[in-house]
Amino acid sequence: MLSNDDDLIRRIRLDLADSYDEELELELEDRPLDGLSDSLAPNASDEERAERRQYFRELFRLQGELVKLQDWVVKARHKVVIIFEGRDAAGKGGVIKRITQRLNPRVARVAALPAPNDRERTQWYFQRYVSHLPAAGEMVLFDRSWYNRAGVERVMGFCSEDEVEEFFRSVPEFEKMLVRSGIQVIKYWFSISDEEQHLRFLGRIHDPLKQWKLSPMDLESRRRWEDYTKAKEVMLERTHIPEAPWWVVQAVDKKKARLNCIHHLLSQMPYEEVEHAPIVLPPRVRHDDYVRNPVPDSIIVPEVY
Repeated sequence: MLSNDDDLIRRIRLDLADSYDEELELELEDRPLDGLSDSLAPNASDEERAERRQYFRELFRLQGELVKLQDWVVKARHKVVIIFEGRDAAGKGGVIKRITQRLNPRVARVAALPAPNDRERTQWYFQRYVSHLPAAGEMVLFDRSWYNRAGVERVMGFCSEDEVEEFFRSVPEFEKMLVRSGIQVIKYWFSISDEEQHLRFLGRIHDPLKQWKLSPMDLESRRRWEDYTKAKEVMLERTHIPEAPWWVVQAVDKKKARLNCIHHLLSQMPYEEVEHAPIVLPPRVRHDDYVRNPVPDSIIVPEVY
């Protein structure tokens, strides 16, 4: 029987291993997974290793479907906005990475806007988001969105209650207008428990590659857990509309959350595989009078490795 401290350490270790799995996801492609190295989680149980291999298999399959979806979006000239919201450390960034990992960045773009500057604060609230909306044949994934007003801005006191109320009056009409213009709007809220957020914050504190993710705002959000809960409940109630409903992703298990979200996203569009003409590599043209000039040693990057 593990003590509470031992269990916490085990969960932090698995969370760290999950972070490094991202690099494996890029390297493994469709190679056989039965011999997948467990060097990043040497103490994992047989059950955990089996689940990890199954996760990779299903992720690669779903990413293959995302490539088909991308081709269909381009051919159909479809326009899609996908909004990712949730508490800090809820896993939004992780699922966005897995969705876009193998897609063309000219088709699937990520919009992660910084805090508004002085000029933007005087604009119509939705104005700075409008420039990021998709054209025909594009998908835009918002890593946080205009719903900042209903969440962090409201809880942290960055806007007045009158501005919040105006937001709630405006956002349903704004999203209906987007839908009428031909933009599909899909909204995801990533839900995690109090305990799980605490664990993930500890993981970030102890991982030097993740410490940049912990801003003073993130730490303050931990203290104001209940205020964020109340704000979320009001937001979902007042902005869940038939034209752009909210979908809640249970995100305590990060790997399952990624797979479930991608699977659901694929179900939201009537995509089909697009036939492509066979690709034929043309022969290289060679000229007898061409001589390649040597590259000067002074501009060659030193081969340290």
